[in-house]
Amino acid sequence: MKNATTILFLLLALNTAIAQKTKQAINTELLGSWTLVSVENINSDGTKNLPYDVNPKGILFFDEKGNYAIEIYKSDRPKIISGDKNKCTPEENASIVQGSNAHFGEYEIDETNKIITFKIKIASFPNWEGTIQKRSYTFLNNELKYVVINTTQGGKSVSAEVVWKKL
Repeated sequence: MKNATTILFLLLALNTAIAQKTKQAINTELLGSWTLVSVENINSDGTKNLPYDVNPKGILFFDEKGNYAIEIYKSDRPKIISGDKNKCTPEENASIVQGSNAHFGEYEIDETNKIITFKIKIASFPNWEGTIQKRSYTFLNNELKYVVINTTQGGKSVSAEVVWKKL
């Protein structure tokens, strides 16, 4: 009986070590800085559009403590004519809001189901603050691709495919 207990303990320790090594490998792959490649919205009727144009700009950070930050911008945004963001025209304000998206908070990775969970603390789209969003992802050839089903489109049936390249 003593041998069975010892073997069971060793198997449990080995399983824990393998799980930790797998978790470390995942974190190593996703940790660090990413540059935005593309954002493509897919509408319920199958049509697609580029909400941040052809060459969007953006950065994504994942740290080892479980924190993340995302910034996404249209590459070509008009300057504010007055030079003072507190004196924008309604059109300039719309351009700022519609031409960017940013949020930060904590993240978790479920490698088995290929899910990134974003626990959003603060967001440029205030409706996302305090929400938890799960995004299916793939990681291939130094690119991270995930799908956003809870977009900023006000509940419309729109999903977004976002692609990042590791820096």
